[in-house]
Amino acid sequence: MRQKVRKTMLIISFIIFPVTIWYFSPYLIIQAASEHIINGSFIVFIAMLVFSVFFGRVWCGYLCPAGGIQECMALCNDKSAKQQKRDRIKLVIWAVWITGVTVTFILGKNDVRVNPFYMTDHGISVSEISNYMIYYGVVFLLVIPCLIHGKRASCHYICWMAPFMMIGSGIGRKFKIPQLHIRANKDLCIGCKRCNKACPMGLDVKQMVEEEKNHKCSECIQCGACVDECPKKVLEYAFRWED
Repeated sequence: MRQKVRKTMLIISFIIFPVTIWYFSPYLIIQAASEHIINGSFIVFIAMLVFSVFFGRVWCGYLCPAGGIQECMALCNDKSAKQQKRDRIKLVIWAVWITGVTVTFILGKNDVRVNPFYMTDHGISVSEISNYMIYYGVVFLLVIPCLIHGKRASCHYICWMAPFMMIGSGIGRKFKIPQLHIRANKDLCIGCKRCNKACPMGLDVKQMVEEEKNHKCSECIQCGACVDECPKKVLEYAFRWED
């Protein structure tokens, strides 16, 4: 039941993406920074960072419109995307982008202002036919990696939002801040690997359980698919760190 609700939430998020897309735009942050405007996407990304300190990457698993797109693409290519070195691509993209935002803001003009609805039409992102060219371009950018490389490939390789939550999650873990995570009792594991098959991120959950590293994985999106699939209840959600 939980996974049906989760996927429904992701699909709804994707459906309303034309309304919300500018609030996830890396380009609009740079454009707004040149005018010393703190815009909607700036506020959203900071909120993601803070939210992830306490809830990890729940956003990716339950609410992200890009996640909704990728859930649909899994019907076309359900193999697991290769990880490791390719996962670093998004970190490089993010670092270059953040540098660009910072430099643009430093060189910008005017007094600093806050405008959450910057470049929207009364809060709606895509309000003109011409804007749909950008919208479909972004959707195409997110779809292609999934079709070529497999499930959640865009999350792994190119997502400009994930690093915010990876940093926030890392802060939460480092300082032992109460944070939602997947806890495991490896003594109960029977090695069936059903958790691996269920994981939309293609993670080797069984190995992480054996090595007691499942709560440390920065690519885990806290979707709970492994929790719901485990026949022995080895895995469970937890909101506090063990001593």
